[in-house]
Amino acid sequence: MTETPARARTTASARTSAWRNWAGNVTAFPLRTITPETVPDLARAVASAASDGLRVKAAGSGHSFTAAAATDGILIRPHRLAGIRSVDRAAGTVTVGAGIRLADLNRALSARGLSLTNMGDIMEQTVSGAVSTGTHGTGRDSASIAAQITALELVTADGSVLSCSATEHPAVFAAARVGLGALGVITAITFAVEPEFLLTACEEPMPFGQVTSEFDRLATENEHFEFYWFPHTEHCTTKRNNRSQGPAAPLGRLGAWVDDELLSNGLFGAVCAVGRAVPAAVPSIARVTGRALSARTYTDIPYRVFTSPRRVRFVEMEYALPREAAVPALRELKAVIERRRLRVAFPVEVRTAPADDVWLSTASGRDTAYLAVHMYRGAPYRAYFSAAEEIMIAHGGRPHWGKLHGRDASYLAGVYPRFADFTAVRDRLDPDRVFGNPYLRRVLGD
Repeated sequence: MTETPARARTTASARTSAWRNWAGNVTAFPLRTITPETVPDLARAVASAASDGLRVKAAGSGHSFTAAAATDGILIRPHRLAGIRSVDRAAGTVTVGAGIRLADLNRALSARGLSLTNMGDIMEQTVSGAVSTGTHGTGRDSASIAAQITALELVTADGSVLSCSATEHPAVFAAARVGLGALGVITAITFAVEPEFLLTACEEPMPFGQVTSEFDRLATENEHFEFYWFPHTEHCTTKRNNRSQGPAAPLGRLGAWVDDELLSNGLFGAVCAVGRAVPAAVPSIARVTGRALSARTYTDIPYRVFTSPRRVRFVEMEYALPREAAVPALRELKAVIERRRLRVAFPVEVRTAPADDVWLSTASGRDTAYLAVHMYRGAPYRAYFSAAEEIMIAHGGRPHWGKLHGRDASYLAGVYPRFADFTAVRDRLDPDRVFGNPYLRRVLGD
């Protein structure tokens, strides 16, 4: 059933201001910014730009830390291509406009008694931006957001509108679920959904030695397991999410505010600012923040358990490793931080995902663990990220497409078995690189 008609109007603005991403580390100066309200309007804009020799990129909420969406040509803002297009309860699918934010999608699904099976830990991104860069959460059996796609609609370089799925243009579908914006502009996505369920979250502190020695057990026994290690300490915070028969027992409003806003955002932002100004204080700060969050257990609908507010701005690098490499790599990272006396105020995040069949998914073809490193915005991060990256690539790591890294096409072709298949689809759909930019040239080749 169609629920959200679109109006046939496109708004455009001349080059008057810069576009910046959420973290503020990427700035672009597009010639024009276009906000189409219908797919035909978008298709005409792409075809016109291509005929004028201009590059085209789509930018959602700007939550990528790379320049994947940067352009000096035409910048597409997809926010008016939003809303739920249709719901097919028999098939267990929902089709949405590509510009809908994950927050709005989750609320709309909940209002209909539906839910995604798994999701990441924030929901400010547009769905097209999230899937294009391989956004993921943590899961023993359930994979990334892109792996939950059953069909999508794509405007290609000549202005054609292409519908693809496992049975219709299957090669394009396999590539475009994590397409980096290199194949076209996504206009609609069909997700597999299920009846809304409850999750019980158990969050508790755990020593570094215990969580690393028991990592395999914790990841195997829980549907969703993740933990955060606070550098310069032996402190970790663990989170285990498992399905529950209920009843719902959500966090109280005051308790949620204290933990998620006052401690995780307000106080944490303040201590990060102190650490940036006085790096020598970081180890002492880390010992305080590592003890700040106490154990808690609650039961709620999925998006209220999987996601949380992230208001402290930072830059991030994340690598996907073979599952068995997670603990050795983390121990090596801990040793490097201590040996080089690096000052790291942000915790290191560790998550997991099962193997999937998406060509450029970071979990493509292998059970995966993710190690993510962060630095407070404005603090020097290059020495830390370079040291972490050296460890990750030694373990055959795959960098998150939307987070900072230094890898190029020659390296990536060696860690993605279907890399050449992806670039062949790109050559066919966009031989003139209408959707190209310097970031894509580096990671995909020219």
